[in-house]
Amino acid sequence: MILPEEFEKEMKELLGDQYEAYRESLSLPVRQGCRVNTWKVEKEKWNEICPFAKEQIPWIENGYFLSEDSGASRHPYYFAGLYYLQEPSAMTPANRLEAEPGDYVLDLCAAPGGKATELGSRLRGKGLLFANDISNSRAKALLKNLEMAGIPNLYVTSEKPETLEKQFPEFFDKVLIDAPCSGEGMFHREPKMMEYWRERGPEAYVPIQRELILQGAHMLKPGGKLLYSTCTFSKKEDEEIIQWLLEQEPDMYLLPVKPYEGFEKGKGMEACVRIFPHKMSGEGHFLALLGKKERAEQSPKKNKEKRGKKPIVLPDCAEEFLSLLQFPLDRKQLKLEKDRLYLLPDGPDMPKLRYLRTGLFLGEIRKNRFEPAQALAMALRPDEFASCIHLNSEDIRTVKYLKGETLDVSDLPCKKDKGWQLVCAGAYPLGFGKLSGGILKNKYYAGWRWQ
Repeated sequence: MILPEEFEKEMKELLGDQYEAYRESLSLPVRQGCRVNTWKVEKEKWNEICPFAKEQIPWIENGYFLSEDSGASRHPYYFAGLYYLQEPSAMTPANRLEAEPGDYVLDLCAAPGGKATELGSRLRGKGLLFANDISNSRAKALLKNLEMAGIPNLYVTSEKPETLEKQFPEFFDKVLIDAPCSGEGMFHREPKMMEYWRERGPEAYVPIQRELILQGAHMLKPGGKLLYSTCTFSKKEDEEIIQWLLEQEPDMYLLPVKPYEGFEKGKGMEACVRIFPHKMSGEGHFLALLGKKERAEQSPKKNKEKRGKKPIVLPDCAEEFLSLLQFPLDRKQLKLEKDRLYLLPDGPDMPKLRYLRTGLFLGEIRKNRFEPAQALAMALRPDEFASCIHLNSEDIRTVKYLKGETLDVSDLPCKKDKGWQLVCAGAYPLGFGKLSGGILKNKYYAGWRWQ
């Protein structure tokens, strides 16, 4: 691998006598990884049912190394949202931010969703996840990954960060900024990144990173935590960005990151963390965890007041379907918009923005019938729906279902022999189907089908 000359020079200065070890690490095979979605399956259960060989990632409790030929992207459990395929070091930022149930969490540059899905999983359905990406096409991929992961309490937007900054002053408990960067940590995995680096090096990203981290700090409430990360090694994009923020915002301060023996301390900032591929089985990352000082007197924010709307009146077809849900439904959180029904997170009213999703999409009213959404199926547990069809993950019908085919399921038990069914791979929902006479009409979302 021929590295850019200027990059080599900077890395030699950064690493000193470790440079040769770094250089040698680039000739090693790229490590694949998957992160288990503990919102759907606990780690202990995953270890029982995992269908492929794996090895624990020592600094990520729900992360595993995979072999290159694992076939993890072609298994029904992948379509059930039980895990997310992710480069091992990229799992670290969301892990170390440590979002908790009830938090209001912002992922400012969230696409394609590797970090946002972990943050949402940690919320356990409580609080809210606000995931944004300025690119509309990338935000659509983000939405799919969040819905696949079964995250119900979400808002997904495609907005400029400055727009969000105006709407959410000191609003979020946790903020993650995985900033756009020169991608030096990706040279091993994606050599084409070197060409981008030659065209647009670290200096091009510094203004963007400064703007993003300042906006994130303004949206962080006093007492909250902000994690800034990049997948690059340049001090200009890493420690110097943090130093700049600390000079601009006296209320912000560095916090220690949960340690691991392979982490390197930041250059001149020991609280920061650097991940190098010659020290750990990861491509490379930089992390800085910051807190915001609490104030003696904090005025309550109007935009954090919870909504107090009256329950909406729904058509009979929607009421009939909702009666199949086997969990308490707060009808004050329902929103009907252009015949599409949503369950909003328990929290404040949100301002008008370019939303791709507001809460959990329950389904759509079409000509006096209700069609449940794929997102709803992914957010359910089997005991939360009136009738389920459980297919063994190795049953050929499971793949046929994911391909959109009609199935003969007359040999399988289910509580109701007619009407809507939640179709599962084992105990894990894949989507909906409609049963009649032992034949299941496939309702799996066409845009997600197994190709």
